[in-house]
Amino acid sequence: MVCFDSETMATTTIKDVIGTMTYATHEEKELVQRAFTVAEAAHEGQLRKSGEPYIIHPLEIGRMLAEMGVDASTIAAGILHDTIEDTPITSEDIKRDFGDEILFLVEGVTKLGSVRYHGTDRHNESLRRLFVATSRDIRILVIKLVDRLHNMRTLEHVAKEKQFRIAQETLQIYVPVAHRLGIGRLRKELEDLAFPYVYPEDHERVLALTREHRKHDETMLEKCRKSLQRRLGELHLTKFKTSGRVKGLYSLYQKLKRRHWDMNNVYDYLAIRVIVDSVEECYQVLGIIHEVWRPMPGRIKDYIAFPKPNGYRSLHTTVITPYNRVVEIQIRTDDMHRAAELGIASHLVYKAKQHGVPAVTKNESWFRSLIPRFGKTPEVIATRSDAVTIPQWIKEIATSYTHNDVTDDDFGDALHQDFFSTRIFVFTPKGDVVDLPVRATVVDFAFEIHSDIGEHVSGARVNGKFVGIDTELKNGDRVELETSERTHPTPKWLDFAITSQARRKIRAYQNTHRKQ
Repeated sequence: MVCFDSETMATTTIKDVIGTMTYATHEEKELVQRAFTVAEAAHEGQLRKSGEPYIIHPLEIGRMLAEMGVDASTIAAGILHDTIEDTPITSEDIKRDFGDEILFLVEGVTKLGSVRYHGTDRHNESLRRLFVATSRDIRILVIKLVDRLHNMRTLEHVAKEKQFRIAQETLQIYVPVAHRLGIGRLRKELEDLAFPYVYPEDHERVLALTREHRKHDETMLEKCRKSLQRRLGELHLTKFKTSGRVKGLYSLYQKLKRRHWDMNNVYDYLAIRVIVDSVEECYQVLGIIHEVWRPMPGRIKDYIAFPKPNGYRSLHTTVITPYNRVVEIQIRTDDMHRAAELGIASHLVYKAKQHGVPAVTKNESWFRSLIPRFGKTPEVIATRSDAVTIPQWIKEIATSYTHNDVTDDDFGDALHQDFFSTRIFVFTPKGDVVDLPVRATVVDFAFEIHSDIGEHVSGARVNGKFVGIDTELKNGDRVELETSERTHPTPKWLDFAITSQARRKIRAYQNTHRKQ
């Protein structure tokens, strides 16, 4: 399990960072050592707001990246990420000493930190830059998220008037991005660190609700975990791990707002996680749990058969324990757990090398295509053959949302609607899964399939029943589209089309035919 230990921040050394890189070669460790030597000299005499030597910050970035198991170039870039902006070190120096790849990463992170806007404009420009960088090399985003996490851990040392802005930006930009990319570990800590600064009164209210019963709940949860562990052992399941967790404060706050602030209506406040070796064992453990504890009807979720849009896979069931408390059980494999913790960043983790080259699985091929082949321009990278395997939503961000003719308001609204909203799964007649935002309609689904189909959609059969194109779809619907050459987009379609892709295509059709 990846663990970012905030208590070790003040004592981290370069030996700690390199010692964590148990997967790296001698040459790769030397690269990270050289990056530290350059950064230490460059930041000599600089102090953080806390009064600590500045070099502690890049060292912490390096340590957290090493704990994630990422490649040496990413760790070196993380250690060097502030040198161009805050020290006499130049881009030419980085290129000469470390090459194009590390320079590309350092400059990418530097550009993300150079936003000088305010309010909505600032946030939209931050988002725009963040996703442009992400579309070119995912490692820039990983470094930036870790950088923001360490800055949030030391936010108490920042001037009071800046604390709210930084924490709000974290909740509005970095938390949703981490969530959409499935990086659960970073998301949870970022939102809990930002929560008391952005919503201090609500934070105190949630604390008050949980404070009274927290110790008792944790004791009860541990008893349940040990009881389950004994039962699994009795049935000769030996290769498994269990752990308990209490829901994070910010996540609990979001759920309480939807449940009228009634803790009795929050079913996943307490959870036990079971990690096993195989998918088959996941389902076997699910059966054992239902034998031990009575499951709540309608609370069994199979995210293995139907993963979440961000790639999250696990089995969830909610049970009633002998202590008359509700506990959620999450069952997954080691690979699923690492993906849940690190999301898209889990594909950066070192694999066993084959003939001197890191092995890449078929499922990771799309991710590798997000890492540039240096010596080629971004335009060449975007058109190479393996780029077609990049997830559609990342490709859309890299193209549709970065054009100069997209206004800040359109960009912010579309991005939050298309990528940060709650998602639903809708099925085609062949069983293919289409990922859409909540409240999406038949016409949104049609344009998601193909522009020509969207322009001629006349209706649909949803779960076998004929409906109109303005019908709102629900999670799990099976949709069979009806088309007609006589049907064309009208301005009225904009009243019920909610995805930016559908709305953009409808407007484009109207503009083209208005000119004709």
